[in-house]
Amino acid sequence: MNKIPEHKKIVLFDGVCNLCDDAVQRIIKHDRKDIFRFASLQSDFGKELVAERGLDPEELDSIILIDPGVAYYKKSTAALEISRELSGGFSLLKNFLFIPESLRDGIYDFIANNRYKWFGKKEQCMIPTPELKAKFLD
Repeated sequence: MNKIPEHKKIVLFDGVCNLCDDAVQRIIKHDRKDIFRFASLQSDFGKELVAERGLDPEELDSIILIDPGVAYYKKSTAALEISRELSGGFSLLKNFLFIPESLRDGIYDFIANNRYKWFGKKEQCMIPTPELKAKFLD
């Protein structure tokens, strides 16, 4: 298995989802402190990280944030925890953590269940540019 870089948080995402790809691009753009590294849920590395946490890969329809040695977060909590580290107005989204997780995840699931229909799907995972390749763990 690939070694997780020290002091980095890992974002696992659906590598064929256009909405997810856009979200990753926004995270990279606003990650001024270079905190995040990325792997698709479809990659071997992503599958290993999911299995290590006892999650069922067949039931995952979600973004996952792994803060090594601390915790992992799924769905809306992962998105809001990611926003906490981003520059600009994105960091204000963390204030939505006060909303009950069941309500946040209900909205998240509605969007996740319709994301391919609304935003489309790629045939294969995104291939990062040479400049971005260091941010991806596959």
